[in-house]
Formats: sequence, structure tokens, C-alpha cells
Amino acid sequence: MMLPKKLLIVATFLLTSTAAAPYHNSYYSENVAPLVSSESAQIIPDSYIIVFKKHVDEVKVKYHHSCVNDYVSEEKRDLSKRGLLDDFISGIKHTFDFDNFQGYAGKFSKEVLDKIRRSDEVAYVEKDQMVYATELQKNAPWGLARISHRSRLTFGTFNKYLYNENGGDGVTVYIIDTGVNIKHEDFGGRAVWGITVPQGDEDIDGNGHGTHVAGTVAGNSFGVSKKSKIVAIKVLRSNGSGTMSDVIKGVEYAAQFHLEEKEKARKDGRVFKGSGANMSLGGGRSRTLDDAVNGAVNVGLNFAVAAGNDNRDACDYSPAAAENAITVGASTIEDERAWFSNYGKCVDVFGPGKDIRSAWIGSPRATNTISGTSMASPHVAGLIAYLLSLEPDSSSEFYSTLLTPKELKNKILKLATKDKLTKIPSDTKNLLIYNNYD
Repeated sequence: MMLPKKLLIVATFLLTSTAAAPYHNSYYSENVAPLVSSESAQIIPDSYIIVFKKHVDEVKVKYHHSCVNDYVSEEKRDLSKRGLLDDFISGIKHTFDFDNFQGYAGKFSKEVLDKIRRSDEVAYVEKDQMVYATELQKNAPWGLARISHRSRLTFGTFNKYLYNENGGDGVTVYIIDTGVNIKHEDFGGRAVWGITVPQGDEDIDGNGHGTHVAGTVAGNSFGVSKKSKIVAIKVLRSNGSGTMSDVIKGVEYAAQFHLEEKEKARKDGRVFKGSGANMSLGGGRSRTLDDAVNGAVNVGLNFAVAAGNDNRDACDYSPAAAENAITVGASTIEDERAWFSNYGKCVDVFGPGKDIRSAWIGSPRATNTISGTSMASPHVAGLIAYLLSLEPDSSSEFYSTLLTPKELKNKILKLATKDKLTKIPSDTKNLLIYNNYD
């Protein structure tokens, strides 16, 4: 992609040489990349996520970024000369590059966007949108007991969690959320801060949502997988909302951390048991976010995502619609689909999601009881870590190979308790997660 001033240079060069620019001048492309958005999305003005076509080489990507940066700088200089504000064209904010998923996000004027869309490298452009934590209401983690019993809970079983005490050991789970209160006593020093994506935000959980989620994944008292390591990836601000582009960047960080940990284990001669990620958040359907999550799963990162709390078809929301992730609906202690839980063919399985107690912010011992598919999804993320840790390693005669995310997803669905939930629509799988403790 080239700027007008660069076009003149290239055109002049073409008069004297057949060795023209390294690739076709995108501004003269007859094809315009589609501009997409969800009907239900809360659009952020002038903000866009640009996705490159697959297999675009590094040279073209760098040149494309350079041209965009140059044009934005030129626009800013022009606005400054006229005494106008230039905040609305702040330029590139994030770049993305993993598993053939390449692109970037930022704020651009219509003129710059038009040029971007005519670039030969661009597959599509999506309007950036707001995303929100999928907690529904604030108000003994019965959920732990439920996932370790086949039958409906009784007075004698409602507070009894049956599990292997080594569950979760050696497995890391990335919490892509509002952050985590890493000093909470329930984590026992196993929680660390990974990255804060929103610009200018603090390395703390100012909301509580992410801490609650992390507690359900791996807390000593509240967690499914009590020996797992937690890594906080903050993509939502303290009000529980954020941008789709920040969330996508968080997904990329999680995938990178996963690959780095795998490589470090190889160099150290240690067994790498795998890793997981949880996203208890959502927004309108986003092809870009779904592609990012699917790409992360393709590099080996197991993903659990919340189905959403609108009592509607989960296929209309992202990341619930990401086919490679495990999409989780919410159930109640009465073995009903929670009234708020999304449903449909995109929901893979259900987990406890109403009146769930877990860790909170404000002190190292704080707790809170809240509801939502946000609370159901970390039960599955914890189960991912739990099952990965208990797989035979390479020193065992029973070892075959590390489970792929697809294989683990199939295992979780196969283990699930079938046809125990009520109020499940006919197009929705009636599966409740089970930890296979016998």
C-alpha cells in the first residue's frame, strides 16, 4: 500500500525500469475489502480492526504498516496547521500475528480507511466494538460438588467436591478478563500478572470479575484445578468493559505465552502438559475475534468461553461462536438451564453458573457470590487444566502423546453427564460437565 507522495516516486521509477515496487499498488486495486460489523454491536466511532489475507509475507506487512503510519502522520500535520484536534486519527494501536492470523487495529479517518480497504493485502475490515464481562448479578461453591457427581445434588452431596489432589499440577491457565487479585490467599502464590492491554490502565483488578473467574479455575477453596498456575491478562477496564481490539490482543498474548512456556519446558527437559485460557466476556458477533480464538486453539491453547447472558442464540455472539473453543452455558443447583443463559448449537456444554461463590477484590480474603455464564466458563477452564495434568506423561507406559485441543474438547463432551438438565431447547446439547472422579 502506498501514499500519494510515494506513488509519484514509484510511477517515475517505472518509466526507467521494469523492477517496479515489490508488490502491486494496492490503492489502484479494483477490489475493496468488506467492512463488517454485528447488528447488535456497540460500535466505537472511527475504530477498526484490519485483517490481512492468509500468508501475506512479512515484507508486505511492514510496508503496509509504514504507509499507514506515514499517511496518519501527514493528516495530523495538516490538522495541526489548521488548529484542529487530531485525536480521532490516532493511528495503529495494536498489531496481531499468530497462526496465519495477521492484522492490526486503530483509529483512522474515512480517507485512510478507504485506502486501507483497497490494499491487496487486506481480507476484511471490522468495526471495533465494546465487549463486556458476562457477569449477571451480585448477590460453598456448590458448582464444584456438582461437577464431581453424576446425579443431582442432595443434602448429603451439595458441599462435597470429589477430586484428585494432584489435579492441575504443571498446567497454566490464562485469565483474559479484568485482571486478577494475585495476592488473594486462595491462590497460594500461584497467580502472577501477565500483561495489561488497555493503554494507561493499572496492573490491578479494579472490578473483581477476573479474580472471581480465576478463583473458580484454580483457587484452593473455590477452584476446580487447585494446583494450576494463573496468569492475568487484563483486557477489560474496572467498569467491566473494553474494546474488541484489546481483547484480540489479549488472545494473542495468551497464545504467545503458551508457546513460550512450551519452548522453555523443552529447553529445560521438562514435561509440558499443556495450558488453557478462559474468556468470560462477550459482545456482538465478531468474525475477527472468532478467528483469533480459533487461531490460538490451532497453536495448542485450550479455550473455554462464556455463552452469554441474553437468553438468546449463542451463535449471535463472540467469542461464543468460535467453533474451536469450548462454549459454556450456565446451569443452576436445581439442574436447570439458568434463565439468562444463551443456548443453541454453538453451546458445547453447561457448567454451574448461578450463585457461585469465589475470590474477590478488596483484601486477600475477600469473596463474593455472583451469577452468569462468566461463572460457568471457568468451571470448564479449570476442568481443562485438571484433565491435562492427569494425562500420563512420557515416562509412563500409558503415554501416547499430548492431547490436542480438539481431542480434549471431545473428551470433555464425552465425559459430560447427559440429559440431566431441564429447560434445554431442542437445538442445544444437554451436557453437564463432569470431572471423571471415580
